[in-house]
Amino acid sequence: MSEKKEKTFEDSVRELETIVGELESGELDLDKSIQKYTDAMKIIDFCEKKLNEATKTINKLVDENGNLADFEIEE
Repeated sequence: MSEKKEKTFEDSVRELETIVGELESGELDLDKSIQKYTDAMKIIDFCEKKLNEATKTINKLVDENGNLADFEIEE
């Protein structure tokens, strides 16, 4: 059995760029355009979730004791 490779954010962005190019070309019929648009919205949702996860991770810092703590900017 082959392992299914998890889709990366970068792969998703490339796929989204391809879909946008296809839609902008004007060469797709209506049904294919709707399907491509639907696919693009699913990819956008996936990318948003990945970005939110990355933001949460980045906003955590490790303190002197090795514990994770929320990052806060002091003004």
